Amino acid sequence: MIKNLPIPQLFKDLKHYNKETFFKDLTAGIIVGIVALPLAIAFGIASGVSPTEGLITAIIGGFIVSFLGGSKVQIGGPTGAFIVIVYGIIAQHGIDGLAISTLMAGLMLLLMGFLRLGTVIRFIPYPIIVGFTSGIAVTIFTTQVKDILGLTIDKIPGDFLGKWEAYFAHLDTWQPLSLVFAVATVLIIVLTPKLSKKIPGSLIALILLTVVSYFLGQYTEISTPDTIGDHFTFTSALPEFRLPVISIERLQALLPSAFTIAMLGAIESLLSASVADGVIGAKHDSNTELIAQGVSNVVVPFFGGIPVTGAIARTMTNINNGGRTPVAGIVHTIVLLLILLFLSPLTAYIPLAALAGVLVIVSYNMSGWRSFVAFFKGPKSDVAVLLVTFILTVLIDLTVAIEIGMLLAILLFMRRVMQVSNISKHETDFDPAGGAETLTRETLRLPEGVEVYEIDGPFFFGIANKFDETMRTIATKPKVRIIRMRKVPFIDSTGLHNLSIMADHHKGEGIVMILSGVRDNVRLVIEDSGLLDKLDRENICSDIFEALERAKALSHS
Repeated sequence: MIKNLPIPQLFKDLKHYNKETFFKDLTAGIIVGIVALPLAIAFGIASGVSPTEGLITAIIGGFIVSFLGGSKVQIGGPTGAFIVIVYGIIAQHGIDGLAISTLMAGLMLLLMGFLRLGTVIRFIPYPIIVGFTSGIAVTIFTTQVKDILGLTIDKIPGDFLGKWEAYFAHLDTWQPLSLVFAVATVLIIVLTPKLSKKIPGSLIALILLTVVSYFLGQYTEISTPDTIGDHFTFTSALPEFRLPVISIERLQALLPSAFTIAMLGAIESLLSASVADGVIGAKHDSNTELIAQGVSNVVVPFFGGIPVTGAIARTMTNINNGGRTPVAGIVHTIVLLLILLFLSPLTAYIPLAALAGVLVIVSYNMSGWRSFVAFFKGPKSDVAVLLVTFILTVLIDLTVAIEIGMLLAILLFMRRVMQVSNISKHETDFDPAGGAETLTRETLRLPEGVEVYEIDGPFFFGIANKFDETMRTIATKPKVRIIRMRKVPFIDSTGLHNLSIMADHHKGEGIVMILSGVRDNVRLVIEDSGLLDKLDRENICSDIFEALERAKALSHS
């Protein structure tokens, strides 16, 4: 078992590590740590926990992802995608509920990694991914409206429509300066890259507006926006070990939330790693990455952290600043740890309106509105999946959105397969190539008393029932009926069941049924089911020519 455990990317890279690579990783790690600081604080507060928990998640989770992960440059930590889920869990089940959900999600991710499901996770339909990320972006923006406008609201409803109703009901309490701070933050973040791409605009905005807020509060009578210190206590110390109270009832109640965290964490981290691969020309190990994500989400709840996943923006920052091994990710966590221990009291002065501005940019970047709009030029089925997932994410719940979105995508996929799958009957003369790309054409004449039907497409429950209906409407009664299966890539239990019924029906009617062109994998399934003996092994032919020879022999007997 130990021999089969995947090797983390860090240990592979350290075999050929050198001083030059270290200094590149060191520089990238320091910059990523600075970039991650305001995001970790903002995600912690927006999720309903304190800034300390946001930083702890980035430190512990980020270290484990870099130490055990399967990507060279992946940066782990809290992300905007989890804000909605975490906030909802805390509102309904408290901090302990969040810890249990994250812990269970971590175990699920570990299981996915050990079962080597990393490649499967990446096959989540793209409309679902765009739908829920756009929905999360809208929800994140909605949660920040209170701080953007400086509204005075005692308790904000948890649902989307309830929030907006509360905002409009308290619109008379808005503070113009809060809006100015939020807009200023957005403008600074947008304009900073035009002056320097090395210094993160979010950090400049927070430092500048914190200084402005401090001096306005100290030396003027102007009412300044609320700060982090007005609502949260930032602890400058290493986190203490916390053990959540676990019960069977809580585990059952939190299982859907845990599944959502696990799926979202897997999707986001593997997407981030795949995007990074395309930039640096490497290839990550998706199963090792899932195991690292699992371990990090098992560990962080015991120290008050929130869910961890791969962060695309921070990963790209790492790449753009020269990071090429997991050492850069480890350096970034050390930078955040030093900030937590020595500079955290200063964060109490950061205006919440400025943090809201940071999250406005995060939500805009997450929205993927160009991809969203582009879907309307494509198939209507994709648009339907996109809109259903988006609307359910915003109005109801991300768990429901992913479940319904996946179900709808599967149903629409089966509909497409059934549309392109067909059953055709060959008359007296037919071309055995049947549309294949061949240089020659030939015509085969069917012997008297012989019919040929062809199944084109997978013989699964949808097309199997369609085939069964087609066969039931046949009025003719030939001596031999050939079923061509050369274009059947697989067969399921419903297809086997229908073949079995057909074999019994044909035997009762005195009709010989021959299967032609059965692929090896399909033949193996038929063999394992015991159906081959019922059909008569001699009536399973490799191609149509052999089937016709067999039919001639049977029709003249």
